[in-house]
Amino acid sequence: MNERLLGAALDLTSRLDLPVVLQGFVEIAAEISGATYVALGVLDHLGETVLFVQHGVPPETEALLGHPPRGTGVLGEIPTHGALLLADVATHPSFGGWPANHPHMGAFLGLPLRINDQVFGRIYLADKDGGFTAEDVATMELLAKAAGVAIANSRIYGESRARERWLAVSQRITTTLLEGTDEEEVLQMIARQVREVADADTCLIVLPSLGDTWACEIADGLHAAALIGVEFPNGGRALTVLREDVGVIVDSLARANPMRVPQLKRFGPAMYAPMTLRGTGLGVIVLLRAEGSPEFESPDLTMAEGLAKQAALALELAAARHAKDVASLLAERQRIGRDLHDLAIQQLFAAGMQLSGAHHQLLKRGEVDVAGIVERCLGAVDDSVRQIRTIVHSLREPDDAVGLVERLGREASIGRTALGFAPSLVMRVDDRVVDADPAHEALVGEVDDRVDPDIADDVVAVVREGLSNAARHAHASSVQVRVTIIGRGADGRVSIEVEDDGAGADPGVTRRSGLANLAVRARRHSGTFALSADERPRGSLLTWQVPLA
Repeated sequence: MNERLLGAALDLTSRLDLPVVLQGFVEIAAEISGATYVALGVLDHLGETVLFVQHGVPPETEALLGHPPRGTGVLGEIPTHGALLLADVATHPSFGGWPANHPHMGAFLGLPLRINDQVFGRIYLADKDGGFTAEDVATMELLAKAAGVAIANSRIYGESRARERWLAVSQRITTTLLEGTDEEEVLQMIARQVREVADADTCLIVLPSLGDTWACEIADGLHAAALIGVEFPNGGRALTVLREDVGVIVDSLARANPMRVPQLKRFGPAMYAPMTLRGTGLGVIVLLRAEGSPEFESPDLTMAEGLAKQAALALELAAARHAKDVASLLAERQRIGRDLHDLAIQQLFAAGMQLSGAHHQLLKRGEVDVAGIVERCLGAVDDSVRQIRTIVHSLREPDDAVGLVERLGREASIGRTALGFAPSLVMRVDDRVVDADPAHEALVGEVDDRVDPDIADDVVAVVREGLSNAARHAHASSVQVRVTIIGRGADGRVSIEVEDDGAGADPGVTRRSGLANLAVRARRHSGTFALSADERPRGSLLTWQVPLA
């Protein structure tokens, strides 16, 4: 027996894969003890079974039983030290009867599986001719110690392999960032690969949304589509993790009380990792597993926190690229202003001086008709100089003094960088077309008179999001933006249409909270929002409309 036990122990400790170790244990225990049935249940910190392996029950019977033993009744009486030895399990006071389809058993031996003085699981042996003896108890305790060493080794090996996978994902993210990939593509890749490496069912990335709210911007995995746009409250776990810059593991969201995000109630274990950079919270990565799945472990959280920092870096790089684009645009505006002032105005001024001299000479000669023509040309030159000076002043005007018309013009200019071509922007007040041309100064002022500043901010945001969506997803060759203001006050309305000739909305794109924000902005003003991409043969049409009061 000692040789068989030593050989069995050596065989166990030589294995590294945890399921293989556990299955090997129950088979060796059955062989050495002579028991018909042997099972091992792995417990979580609440004492519930999260992994179960057995020997002796046919697969078809196991399938009929459905779920493993819950560790209650007689099984719950197994002590944390020592063993529970019964001649007939059915005679124990805690025996509650056999579940349907469960084989009847007689003699019973149960003992804990301990690792470093911590109960890792329970071992059950049943049905041995003549019953179990004290020698069986001693043998199983020795074998359980060997199994504990094997499980510890397996855990170390598993953590090492998991660390390798996490590092591989980290390297792919770094490479993607260095390639300058679009922010949303990077975040989607992070969500997908983090979910896979963490063996999670779902991964969410929570980012700032409308106003002071935070929402799920990126989702991958189970129930992903239903979770896009879900808001996370200020007092909830996600934002608490972000404020404290410390990740957290939750044993089960299904049992959490209170649950501030009811959409997460369908999940079990969860893990939250803050996306922070230099003390600033930029978002939260939330990893979820289905109810009944094993909990996340500390090494997973450590690696997830590291990857969350890389996700924060992705957001900062995207913001830096956007700032660079805006800076380039402003620099270009300043250059145009300088060129208009230093070149065009000076040339027009010189031409005006020449026309003035010619006008004087024509009058002296009595050529009044020709002098009149020259005088009108001179007036046109003066008007052009005034218009160019107004444009130069507009190009240099600070943002807080810019009206809605010019703000929309700036959005169109910024959109040109992302689209690769200039979008068409047409703005109408009633039936009149308006733009930033000084000749339309009265109409420009009327736009600001009719549109409340709060609504104006939303109008700019809608146009920005519409152009951004077209640039990211449509692959279009043209985009038209139509802004129409009709009427005044309670009887008036402002409507926006962003139409492209591209491929339409991609059903594989999981980030849709930008569009959800447009719907929120519309509802805030008792308005409407729609995206008719699915109804068109090609391209998409975004429509947004709210009353002016």
